[in-house]
Amino acid sequence: MSSLEDIIDQKIGEVRTESLDFTFGEIVNLHSNKELIIQPEYKRLFRWTDEQKSRLIESILLELPIPQIFVMENMDGSLELIDGLQRVSSVIQFIEPSLLTAIATEENKTEYLVLQGCDLIVDLNGKTFEDLPLRLKIRIKRSSIRLVIIKKQSKSFLRYEMFKRLHTGGEILASQEIRNCSARILGEDGVIFYTFLLEMTSHPAFKNCIETLAQADKEKKGDEELVLRFFAAKNAQDLFKGSVRDWLDDYMENIILKKIDFEYETETENFRSLFTFIYEIMGNGAFVKYKGDNPIGGLAPVLYEAVTVGIFQVLDQIRNIQNDLVRQKIIDTVQSEELKYFTGSGANKRDKLQGRIETIKNALLELV
Repeated sequence: MSSLEDIIDQKIGEVRTESLDFTFGEIVNLHSNKELIIQPEYKRLFRWTDEQKSRLIESILLELPIPQIFVMENMDGSLELIDGLQRVSSVIQFIEPSLLTAIATEENKTEYLVLQGCDLIVDLNGKTFEDLPLRLKIRIKRSSIRLVIIKKQSKSFLRYEMFKRLHTGGEILASQEIRNCSARILGEDGVIFYTFLLEMTSHPAFKNCIETLAQADKEKKGDEELVLRFFAAKNAQDLFKGSVRDWLDDYMENIILKKIDFEYETETENFRSLFTFIYEIMGNGAFVKYKGDNPIGGLAPVLYEAVTVGIFQVLDQIRNIQNDLVRQKIIDTVQSEELKYFTGSGANKRDKLQGRIETIKNALLELV
């Protein structure tokens, strides 16, 4: 039997890294030559304000330490940025913003960065790269930053784990954003699953049903998380141990790593059929609380789980029942003391998850 030391040594050997210092000028050139890649999936993560970007430029000019960045070596030898997007993108935007067109967002258009908010060198405020003296332009381009390269020989799952751990320590990235960006690190199967999630979010009935999802959650890929959450609640209740984030992480990883079966064609049909039915019955009042017959508040994830999976489990039996009867039964059940028990305090427990789904299911069966 292997000792603890042997097990740890083996794991260390499964991740190969190399650390190199690159100048920012070299980084800009690498990105221009497509040798340093920023995937389009990462575009929503570019959220620094102009003040934050400007202070980075100020720090570079003052030769202050800049934290290292992490890149992943692809099979063709190109480097893919997996941590340090804000730093790299800010410098590229300052020097040559046209290179960032592929990762532009409505909030972060790739215009030349005009420095603002610099408080150590206030004379920098209002200046672009072209406004700087040649000596300062050269200083920025020749300043270096440490790149930690995760070699292509490293095992894909450990590369995935590294990305996830790099990003779960802070509050900047939402859980689903981390899943989306890191899924592709696991290879083609990760890309396939991520593409599947995107396709499901585009289904018109689903989009209508989740209109009550807060805009801030939509901007953080909350719609994609809801798709994942439905399939996890339908197929993997046994994986739920109290943390929704860990539950969805584990479920997605198990699918991508083929530890559990996921029939894409069947699940696509299940999803579209279910949400078409829910839309016809409830519209955008499907997953909210009610006061009498009036919907109140925004989308409640615990009600989303209960209503979607509860209906799915009896869909064939209730499909031909009058829409008004089904709608009223759901509205009444959402306000029942039984469902409030399963969606109130301590709702993030497996028995509460199962209880709220069963409550909707059993209520609907009363109509049969």
